[in-house]
Amino acid sequence: MKTPILAAAFALLALPGQALDINAMTDEERAIFREEVRAYLLDNPEVIMEAVSVLEQRQAQAEAQRDFTLVSANAADIFEDGFSWVGGNPDGDITLVEFVDYRCGYCRRAHDEVKDLITADGNIKIIMKEFPILGEASVVSSQFAIAVKQLAGADAYEAAHDALITMRANATEPRLRRLAETLNLDADAVMSHMKSAAVNDEIEKTRELAQRLQITGTPTFVFDDELVRGYLPLPQMQQVVAAKRG
Repeated sequence: MKTPILAAAFALLALPGQALDINAMTDEERAIFREEVRAYLLDNPEVIMEAVSVLEQRQAQAEAQRDFTLVSANAADIFEDGFSWVGGNPDGDITLVEFVDYRCGYCRRAHDEVKDLITADGNIKIIMKEFPILGEASVVSSQFAIAVKQLAGADAYEAAHDALITMRANATEPRLRRLAETLNLDADAVMSHMKSAAVNDEIEKTRELAQRLQITGTPTFVFDDELVRGYLPLPQMQQVVAAKRG
């Protein structure tokens, strides 16, 4: 049997569509409608969680579409900027781009997993974006890595990158000088080149790209057309790659 409130609510639902406009209801109709909604939600609280789940799904879909659009609009600067280090398989069917900061704990955590992914897969091209956002030590580390790349090439950059991402102490000038010497590089030339316009131009261009992509943290990854914000464990990276291949 319907309660008086429920019966009144059904009566409201049977009225023309404009009567359901809560602003068009009388005070009595509005009170009846609100009381019935409240009673229904108290009797069926799972409806609230269902609604929240639907909202989260819609938000996730909207964010994914936004990121897809951002990647598409900035594809040339993401994949073909002409200066970022390229490794892995240059002819791979998947391109993975990483925005990295050497002082970022999650970047360090992801480092070995990204390497394992690239090595085990064998068909992934990787592009590294220097994105120092965690203070002066991060900037100095990126300046060193880029200077090494510009002066000594891709292999030297990879070695410097691996050393910097595992360095626990601050990247001071004496430590960087010793690192350059360990890598059999001209330490004086590298240290001098770190502050050059060519080095800082790369950092600024990557910062501008990150701003357009609405990237505010590291690591951030781009898997072909998909932007992934934050650390991603190896199994999840493998899942993303598998999904890209269909």
